[in-house]
Amino acid sequence: MPNAVVRNIPNAITSCNLFCGCIASYMAFQSKYESALLFIVLGAVFDFFDGMTARLLHVSSPIGKELDSLADDITFGLAPAAIAFSLFKEVNYPEFLHPLNGILPYSAFLIAVFSALRLAKFNLDERQTSSFIGMPTPANALFWGSLTVGAYDFLTSSYFNAFYLLILVIIMSLLLVAELPMFSLKFKDLSWGHNKTSYIFLIVSIPLLLVFRLSGFAAVIVWYIILSLLTRKKT
Repeated sequence: MPNAVVRNIPNAITSCNLFCGCIASYMAFQSKYESALLFIVLGAVFDFFDGMTARLLHVSSPIGKELDSLADDITFGLAPAAIAFSLFKEVNYPEFLHPLNGILPYSAFLIAVFSALRLAKFNLDERQTSSFIGMPTPANALFWGSLTVGAYDFLTSSYFNAFYLLILVIIMSLLLVAELPMFSLKFKDLSWGHNKTSYIFLIVSIPLLLVFRLSGFAAVIVWYIILSLLTRKKT
C-alpha cells in the first residue's frame, strides 16, 4: 500500500490547479487578462497531470475526485466568469441597456454556476467515460481567456457591445450542460478509421491558430463545438 506522501501527490497537484485558479480569478478582476489566461493554462496543465499521476501511482480516492471538481470550478468556472465580469465593465452599452450597466456584469457569474453544474453531472454520468456530454469546462475557460486577450480591441470597439456579450455568456453557459455529445481527443491508436474526427479537428485547428494567433484558441473551441454538432451520435 502506498505511504501517506505518495497517496497525496495527486491531491497536491490538484491543489496547484486550485491555486492557479485563484490567481487567475484575481488577475481577471484586475483586468489583467494575459496573466489570467496564463494561470488558466497552468491550471489546465496541473489538471491533466493530477489524474495521470493518480492512475500511475494507483492512489485514486473519493476525496481526490471531489477536490478535482472544486479546483476545476475555480480555474475553469470562476476565472472565466471573472474575465467576462471585467469585460462587461469595458464594453460599450447600447442606449437601451444603459439603466442596467451596473447590474449586467453580474450575469457573467452564470459561467461559474453552469460550470459547477457541468462538473457535478460529469461526476455522476457514466456515459462520459470516453467522450463528453456538454462542453468541457477547460475548453470554455480557454475560449474566454483567449478571446479576451486576442480580440480585446474588437470587443471594446463600437462593433461589439454588452448585449452581444450577454448573449455569448448565455450560449456558452448553456453549452456546458447541454445534452450534446462532444468527442474526446484521446487516441486509442494512430489509425485514421478510429480517430477520423480527431484528425479532422487537428487538421483544421492548425490554420486557425496560424491565422488568428492567440484568439485562434477561441476559434478552435468554436470549431470543436461545430464539429461535435456535425458528428454527434445518439448516446
